[in-house]
Amino acid sequence: MAAQALPFLRWSRSASSLGARSSTAAAPLRLFSVLRRPPAAARCEAGSKVMLKGMDYSEVESWVKAQGYRPGQAMMLWKCLYGNNVWAHCHDELTGLNKDFRKMITEHADLKALTVKDILTASDGTRKILFSLEDGPVIETVIIPCARGRTTVCVSSQVGCAMNCQFCFTGRMGLRKHLSTAEIVEQAVFARRLFSDEFGAITNVVFMGMGEPFHNIDNVMKASAIMVDEQGLHFSPRKVTVSTSGLVPQIKRFLHESNCSLAVSLNATTDEVRNWIMPINRKYNLNLLLGTLREELCVRKNYRVLFEYVMLSGVNDSMDDAKRLIELVQGIPCKINLISFNPHSGSQFKPTPDEKILEFRNVLIQGGLIVFVRLSRGDDQMAACGQLGEPGDYQLPLLRVPEKFQVAL
Repeated sequence: MAAQALPFLRWSRSASSLGARSSTAAAPLRLFSVLRRPPAAARCEAGSKVMLKGMDYSEVESWVKAQGYRPGQAMMLWKCLYGNNVWAHCHDELTGLNKDFRKMITEHADLKALTVKDILTASDGTRKILFSLEDGPVIETVIIPCARGRTTVCVSSQVGCAMNCQFCFTGRMGLRKHLSTAEIVEQAVFARRLFSDEFGAITNVVFMGMGEPFHNIDNVMKASAIMVDEQGLHFSPRKVTVSTSGLVPQIKRFLHESNCSLAVSLNATTDEVRNWIMPINRKYNLNLLLGTLREELCVRKNYRVLFEYVMLSGVNDSMDDAKRLIELVQGIPCKINLISFNPHSGSQFKPTPDEKILEFRNVLIQGGLIVFVRLSRGDDQMAACGQLGEPGDYQLPLLRVPEKFQVAL
């Protein structure tokens, strides 16, 4: 039986006086309160239109048949949405469909879930797309071209985020909204539609934008399945990576139900540090998180989890941290991705110097680990790792800095 999804969470006002204080040491159960689960993305009230990109293929086929048309026409529609280099956004782009079928779709279905508000270009060629949602909020998606012929789209799964990771700009927003399946899928569709001619094939998808993907796991799982569908967008499952801060029940479900790749944002080698910079660790600590991965991955062949490790000067970048990291991941098939911290407004952290990152990397390599160093991309347009979003006037409080790290900050 699949693990149950974590309840939707938000920051509780009882955790702190938000207008008067900038820090709190509140216990984890006081940080969040529960929200009701919203209805499925494609579910519509009587008489309203369905959102086609909120459906997987079996649902599209069932809907087409219910309208009195053949299953083969459902596949033609599916290819208009995702295949054949069409990526239809309006009914006039539904090429190859007969007149009556297209008229029915026009009357009963919507094709487009997002509207482009702006596209920003960084000095290194990275693009940040600002999308307006139908109900008003804005999300950000990043296109990262690479000289080696690989282009990655970094998609968001929520407006804001409830996890309150202390080094992340999105985390300052709190959770504003869970994205629907259609709103997630269409970020990848727009990436191909807008940039395939300029960059070539969009080959990779990373769920590393705004939000905690596993906090919105139902829509993320469905969206990733649509992305890898062989008759549709046809991304390789190995090239679709979903990143999590460490929600253990959802990790188990993902590993049991999905063939896509998993990344875990680790960022610390002790519970003391991780409890501070990633409050979710107070619920799922390092021992539970890593023990779960060790147990789950021992039965999977040719599968490695990617551990992401943001380097914070004086906090998690000592050579003792490197040695502890080697010990922590023993028995887990993995790769390590070292990430330079990208500063943002109100940040209390500093990036680790490049030479120290390389020294840290060398210790890990000597310990037998596979290690990469991720270069910052798009930071001059706030498009780099940890820089997405716009908190505005309402921001989650920063947590109290442990006394031993106050000098470092």
